Formats: sequence, structure tokens, C-alpha cells
Amino acid sequence: QVQLVESGGGWVQPGGPLRLSCAASGSISSIITMGWYRQALGKQRQLVVNITSDGSTTYADSVKGRLAISRDNAKKTVYLHLNSLRPEDTAVYYCHAEARDYLDGYWGQGTQVTVSS
Repeated sequence: QVQLVESGGGWVQPGGPLRLSCAASGSISSIITMGWYRQALGKQRQLVVNITSDGSTTYADSVKGRLAISRDNAKKTVYLHLNSLRPEDTAVYYCHAEARDYLDGYWGQGTQVTVSS
């Protein structure tokens, strides 16, 4: 079992930065990838960014050029910094982790990010 806890969500001004972190606990030795998804109201959940243990990343087109991600493999914590936020970035952001023994992955409870003035 892996537990994921997101932090850093809330209200953000348009054009401002978003800083999120996700800390994993439990069977953290089984984690191989971590990342972020988001789900806007009335929309499907979609990938924002994913990072593997060796640092390889996959980004959504909508955030390329605006997003930075880093991963602490020892602590099993992943950090996200999204710049130049716009209203369409408003969504619930979910941390995700893929584990060797549970490829469906684990999910955090989500953190609401609202971009408005």
C-alpha cells in the first residue's frame, strides 16, 4: 500500500506560479514513477506530467514551456512548479504513483487549484 498526500493547492492569480508537492508513504520502495494529473469540471482526468526514477519526463502539450518537475527518489516526493497560470489551468490536481506490484497505480485525494483574479 502506498499513500500519497498533495499540498500547495489553492487560489492562484492569473499569470502567477503554482507550486505543488506530493509525498509518498507506506511501501515507497515499490514506487517506480510519480506524476501529476488534473481534472477540470466536466472534463476527463488527463496527464500533466510524469517522471520516472531515472528522471525521464512526459509532459502534456498544454504545460510545456511552463512547467518544471523534480523528484526526490529517496524521499519519494515529487515537486511541480507551473508558471504563467491561466484560467484553463483550474482543476483538481491529483498525484499519481506507479508501483512494481500494482501497475494500476495509486492516487492522492487531489488538491483544488483555482486560477482567477
